[in-house]
Amino acid sequence: MKQLREIRKKAGLTQEKLAELIGVSRSTVTRWENENIYPDVRVILRVAQVLQCNVDSLLPEGVK
Repeated sequence: MKQLREIRKKAGLTQEKLAELIGVSRSTVTRWENENIYPDVRVILRVAQVLQCNVDSLLPEGVK
């Protein structure tokens, strides 16, 4: 979810603030952005809601 970093920054959110809004740790957001782990589908939906973007913009290219 490398595109998450760009979308999060455009929304003016730090990793810590995004993590707080969706109920995960900041290190979890870091791991998503570095593509070390991927969130559960329900979490992706929440991230899209918080960032006011569509889910497709958060998914890796091969998944779309």
